[in-house]
Amino acid sequence: MDNKTALLIIDVQVIMFTYGGGKLHNGEKVLHNIKELLKKARSSNTTVVFIQHTEAPNLIEGKEGWPIHPELGPFDNEVVIQKNYVDSFYKTALHEKLQEHGIENLVIVGMQTDFCVDTTCRRAFSMGYKSVLVEDGHSTFDTEVLKAEQIIAHHNNTLGGRFVELKSTNEIEF
Repeated sequence: MDNKTALLIIDVQVIMFTYGGGKLHNGEKVLHNIKELLKKARSSNTTVVFIQHTEAPNLIEGKEGWPIHPELGPFDNEVVIQKNYVDSFYKTALHEKLQEHGIENLVIVGMQTDFCVDTTCRRAFSMGYKSVLVEDGHSTFDTEVLKAEQIIAHHNNTLGGRFVELKSTNEIEF
């Protein structure tokens, strides 16, 4: 990839790994994959943008589950953008920050597949970004209707080829 590409890490926050109501599907494997991508991005001076969801009652600054997962730090030279909605662009400075860095392409990973990842992929497409969704770099929880594995497979199928290109962690080079 080139310097017009950014790694966008959505809502990889402590609460996703400690949530009391369910278990994040393949959480440790997905975290490992995101750490691998982050290492590649940092070593190639690729722009890294962390999105951090902030919403009452559990995701309020200073609360136990709110911080970005500590295994992804330190965040010294990276952009951290807080959001209050499932769309990482809506009422945030994300687009402006990407434009400041000359970003045209996104590599997207994070949580949750069926909410913030899905919405951000679709919005990025509508805004003209060329995006890659890392198919083994996002996750979610089981619902009453579907298992997380089914939700992830469905979103990879629905988003891939239409809104994003799908690649595995091992296929990503910065």
